[in-house]
Order: sequence, then C-alpha cells, then structure tokens
Amino acid sequence: MYDLLFDDRDPVAEPGTATGTPGDWWTVYANSPDVLDHACRGFGLYASPNRTLAPEHRELGQTRAGWLVGSQFVYSQHCKSCRGLGFSDEKIEALKAWEVSDLFSPIERALLAYTDALVLAHGRVDEAIFDALRKELDDEQILEFTYITVMYSGHAVISRALKLEFDERDDPIVEVAAPDDYEAGDLGQVLSRGRD
Repeated sequence: MYDLLFDDRDPVAEPGTATGTPGDWWTVYANSPDVLDHACRGFGLYASPNRTLAPEHRELGQTRAGWLVGSQFVYSQHCKSCRGLGFSDEKIEALKAWEVSDLFSPIERALLAYTDALVLAHGRVDEAIFDALRKELDDEQILEFTYITVMYSGHAVISRALKLEFDERDDPIVEVAAPDDYEAGDLGQVLSRGRD
C-alpha cells in the first residue's frame, strides 16, 4: 500500500496523497503493521469482484456513516467515491437530509434508514426496514452492506478519535463566553424563586 500511495517517498517526511489528504491515516496505522494490513484487507474486501452488493449501494452506507459519525475525512473521501460512481452533486448533498429528499429510490431510502439504525441506534433495527431491504436485496447483500457500513463507521470513529487526515481539527462545540459582567448562577433556581 505504501508503494502504491507514496511510491519511494517517505510519507512522514513528505506528507500528502493524490486525493489531497495529509496521508497520516496510513502513517498512524503503520505503527501496528498487522492492524494496517487488516484495514487494507478490509478495503480489498469491499472492492472485491466477489461482492454481490452494488457499489452505489455500498457507498450510500459508507458516506452516510461518515456524515453521522462526524468524520470529515470519511465523509469527504466517500463523497468523491459517490461522484465517481455517477452520483450528482445534488444527490450527494441530499445524503445529509435524505429523509426529506425525493432524489432517492425506495431501496436507497431503505439502505439509508438502515445505515441510520446501524450507526445511530447501534444496530437496533426496526423490522420494517428489513422488510423494505428484502424487496430488492438478498441476505448476502444485506450482510455485505451491514459489514461494510459498520466497518466504515469504525473508520470514522478512529479518524475522529486520533484526529487523522481531515479530522485534525478543533471540536466545533465549545463554550461561548458570557459577558465579563455576567454572574454565574443556576437559572432554574432563579426562575423558580421568581414564581414563588
């Protein structure tokens, strides 16, 4: 993988990849060569010609998982993959709020609902979602989608936790300071005293 991505260049001394990322995902994972190897085999698994799941369906799960976890890296990389598979920019943007978009087919909507259940509800899936999936997918395709989506949810979590690639950024949720003359207090107590 290093030869493929970096040729003869040392990615620590000369960071950067063809997709514009710093490339530190690879150098951090390389701290444990067997972990890097396992992750790379996962990439090979989802791209294997043995997959029966359509790549367009797979990318819905990977991209949405990146968005839900809040990984700018996973989301951004898979937006590029969606575009490479022919998704319009409008459809890619609609992945953020797919529930109110008419750009998705019934099976795409079912896959996106399933992704939300996998990532946000940690696998608690209503049977109605499986009923919708089974209208177009067989058990093997559902398993492939499940495995790949959860794998990418994990990649997104790791990228955020270790601040890799585009996830090397400050958390956007910080305290906004009050004015200097503000005296801290318990607003609930102040309001309840005013009612007595």
